[in-house]
Amino acid sequence: MTAGLNLHAIRAIYTYEMARTARTLLQSIVSPVLSTSLYFVVFGSAIGSRISHVGGVSYGAFIVPGLIMLGLLTQSIANASFGIYFPRFVGTIYEVLSAPVSAVEIVTAYVGAAATKSVLLGLITLATATLFVSVHVLHPVWMIAFLVLTSITFSMFGFVIGIWADSFEKLQLIPLLIVTPLTFLGGSFYSINMLPPLWRGITLFNPVVYLISGFRWSFYGISDVNVAISLGMTLVFLSACLGLVVWIFKTGYRLKT
Repeated sequence: MTAGLNLHAIRAIYTYEMARTARTLLQSIVSPVLSTSLYFVVFGSAIGSRISHVGGVSYGAFIVPGLIMLGLLTQSIANASFGIYFPRFVGTIYEVLSAPVSAVEIVTAYVGAAATKSVLLGLITLATATLFVSVHVLHPVWMIAFLVLTSITFSMFGFVIGIWADSFEKLQLIPLLIVTPLTFLGGSFYSINMLPPLWRGITLFNPVVYLISGFRWSFYGISDVNVAISLGMTLVFLSACLGLVVWIFKTGYRLKT
């Protein structure tokens, strides 16, 4: 025990979750790399031939932050939700809950592992993108900060989904029907400033816009919305997810029944 935390328990759960990545290497690493390559082939060739530059940045380079964020959001949710849902499905979650492990330690381990995998995936996607286009990171510290903060936020959101879901179908419901469409409509492959005023105003209600905009600013110094607002929106969503997690453990929602 150190500083009130059972580090041995955190390390045990964290190590187990990270080991699952090695067992599913094809799905965890190879598939996202192939997807990134296909996005560049399709979007880079089809749209890039018509839109050469956006905001002074070549179209191929412009979509890199959006591609990274697309993979980051979906994988953070998928890793965290499955990580906590599967122990509930097979019943091993009760062993964790009956062990001398606090809620903070459980969340830290599961969310930490999911966020770590997402950050690694984001960096792999960035490395893959450099094979197709020249990418310049203007603010590397802020890029890592947005990468880590977004990974933690959506891993915690995935943790909440994993607790809420009572079937594998529900586990995929929110990521497929809500998160992925919002990401595609959030400026991943275009600037919202290219939209008509009405649609631009509607798009600002999409929270993913602020994540992608802030992340793109860290690369090229351009953004669709103020960077401070992007950071603030991310912190608000993180706080909301944290509040839900606290409520889940206080009430035992779907954990004790």
